[in-house]
Amino acid sequence: MARVDPAVAAARNAVRAALAGLGPDDLVLVACSGGADSLALAAATAFEARRVGRSVRSRGYAVRAGAVLVDHGLQAGSADVAARAAEQCRALGLDPVLVRSADWSGTALDTEGPEGAARTARYRALEQAAARTGAARVLLGHTLDDQAEQVLLGLARGAGARSLAGMPRERGIFRRPLLGLRRAQTEAVCAASGLGWWTDPTNLLPDAEADAGAAAGGFTPLRSLVRGRALPVLEDTLGPGVAEALARTADQLRDDADLLDSLAAELLARAQAESAEPEAGEQALDAEVLARAHPALRRRALRLAALAAGSRPTDTTTRHVDALDALVVSWTGQGPVQLPGGTRARRACGRLFLRAAPTGNSDGWTGVRPPTTTQE
Repeated sequence: MARVDPAVAAARNAVRAALAGLGPDDLVLVACSGGADSLALAAATAFEARRVGRSVRSRGYAVRAGAVLVDHGLQAGSADVAARAAEQCRALGLDPVLVRSADWSGTALDTEGPEGAARTARYRALEQAAARTGAARVLLGHTLDDQAEQVLLGLARGAGARSLAGMPRERGIFRRPLLGLRRAQTEAVCAASGLGWWTDPTNLLPDAEADAGAAAGGFTPLRSLVRGRALPVLEDTLGPGVAEALARTADQLRDDADLLDSLAAELLARAQAESAEPEAGEQALDAEVLARAHPALRRRALRLAALAAGSRPTDTTTRHVDALDALVVSWTGQGPVQLPGGTRARRACGRLFLRAAPTGNSDGWTGVRPPTTTQE
């Protein structure tokens, strides 16, 4: 028997766990960008989809496996990249293979930021593809490196334990089987499988981008700087294993964060139920109900309320939560609190009011325009 490349074996084992529980003829879709991570995921899925449930006691059964590619249309030649990736997915035996153009309606740079707007458009396209095909699961190609970067970004923002919990392995129909694999392993899978991958120029540092002749509009996402500069410095300073340690931290904090978020949501519901009817477009909370709660739950509830009112998750930091908390427990008549995304919070008559930013401007512009970057 031919020896299986260790990286290929690791990817297949990870996908096997993600496919467990699917029934015969269920459909699973791989979200593919043409990058190494998602192509490695596609290759492993194409192999494992034929043998779900296989063991020494069972021959297993097949599930259907397809792919969906979202063309953001942000860079010259993006349609060619999507077409090439679709061709490779078909060659792996995936079917159906869908290519979808990103729909930017409802996304806005002023409320989500460029990467957030791209993410919104991408996930909308994936959800629509799943709904139209009846797919039971959609597999995403995020790796351990992506998780480590996510934790560092959350730490830098000071956004609390939920941010440090990183990306979940499961959420709704989405699964991230490769969170235990390094990016070098996905590249090894592609090399062993004869797959040529595309490198998004926005993932390159400015000097490397110039060397490659890429044109990304001069914008380098913060995530790319963390990947190319911050993590290597940490590895050089603290020794190897930093990325793995960050990913373990995310795993350890996620269960804690899930429990605390559940309790905070219950607190928020009580504060809303015991408050008088708010004005249209406002969220009203009973300040006394919040003040009686444990500070950890109160602060989480306030952050959930801010997000529900439209405050940007990636920009809502401890500083903003501190200001909201002061309206509850240190009320001295201070003015309103300004939150990311134009959301405002104020206190009056024993209640805390949160109002979302207006959806448009006097000139009729709604803030909808395609962003300038994307992320796999």
